[in-house]
Amino acid sequence: RKAGLVLITPALVALGALTVYPGAWVLWLSLQHRIPVFEVARFAGLGHYGFLAGDPRFWNAAWVSGVFTALSVALELGLGLAAALALSRQRVGRRLGLGLLLLAWALPSVVVAKLFEWLYHPAAGLVNFLLGILGGRALNWLGDPGLALPALILADAWRTMPFVGLLCYARLLTIPADLYEAAQVDGAGQLLVFCRITFPLLRPILLIALLFRTLDALRGFDLMFVLTGGGPAGTTETLTVYAYRSLFQTLQLGFGSAISVVVFALVMGVAWGYLRALRRERLTA
Repeated sequence: RKAGLVLITPALVALGALTVYPGAWVLWLSLQHRIPVFEVARFAGLGHYGFLAGDPRFWNAAWVSGVFTALSVALELGLGLAAALALSRQRVGRRLGLGLLLLAWALPSVVVAKLFEWLYHPAAGLVNFLLGILGGRALNWLGDPGLALPALILADAWRTMPFVGLLCYARLLTIPADLYEAAQVDGAGQLLVFCRITFPLLRPILLIALLFRTLDALRGFDLMFVLTGGGPAGTTETLTVYAYRSLFQTLQLGFGSAISVVVFALVMGVAWGYLRALRRERLTA
């Protein structure tokens, strides 16, 4: 036990220097009015948090973050599971399929954002070109308040679906073939085999994927910042975009830090809930 503590000490020191100290400083900064450009620096207490409680822009950003997280994660889980099942049943070209699946995950987020900016272009985008072939009209995907958020969700699902697909595919490879052979002997159909064998064995992996993807989506910033900048009319402004604008565009360091603390608390609460669900899953397995 003592040897283990000695070996883990460098990692604890590094984590303390890189996460604990900056986190404590951000928490302290959130309790102050700090606007360097106007030389404002005074203690505010919980004033920023009280303002956020009645700030319509903050609640709109929280709503956008929640909708974006729920819909994108649900879409990623469904598409990732379908891709993993398709790959596991593929006999020819499986390596090619895996390579194509990894392509989206390998691209940097900013590159993906620029790619979809071209795809969604109202005049020269591929999406509107295909709509025109099908007899539809061109749409302003990123400029229409009713379409901007769904367009972001689709872009995020395309980029991160391979993560879920690879996790599920790796788990499918470890399921013994004897289970499926026994089910076939008993006369079980494909739907029953999926519900009674495949899905229960995939459930722990799906919970892990759900945890990581939910935390990533709640902290999502790069995709919406590059594609829409939070617009139009705040329909794609998430909490992280709101915090960025407060911190770096208006230099309200205390107020922006308060938003960041709220995002941190939200992420930690979600992580705690998922970890409890994973623990219950292990105990009942």
